[in-house]
Amino acid sequence: MLLLTCPHCHVTAEETEFAPGGQAHLKRPQPEAGDDAFESYMFTRPNPMGVHLERWRHAYGCGKWLIAARCTVTLEVFGTYPAQTAAPPAEIVKKIKKKRPEWEAPA
Repeated sequence: MLLLTCPHCHVTAEETEFAPGGQAHLKRPQPEAGDDAFESYMFTRPNPMGVHLERWRHAYGCGKWLIAARCTVTLEVFGTYPAQTAAPPAEIVKKIKKKRPEWEAPA
């Protein structure tokens, strides 16, 4: 069971209080990129074991969106931050790198 802390209302709760929203920090292709690029954006996601940045909604709380940095192998949560943030905060990246030095933040 994951314990997530909402960065908006600061409530720490089990994952059942949140609704998953998929991979975070995706870059939508421009219209001129073509159908293949859009199909890849919509349907093809890398799914390696390890650290993921995922969107979650505090469904049974404040209702706001957040991003959780977590490991899919150990279920360790490295931190959460507001979904409007363009990239993971430095303190979360530092926490991840301390345990997973090979991890690369999304571009």
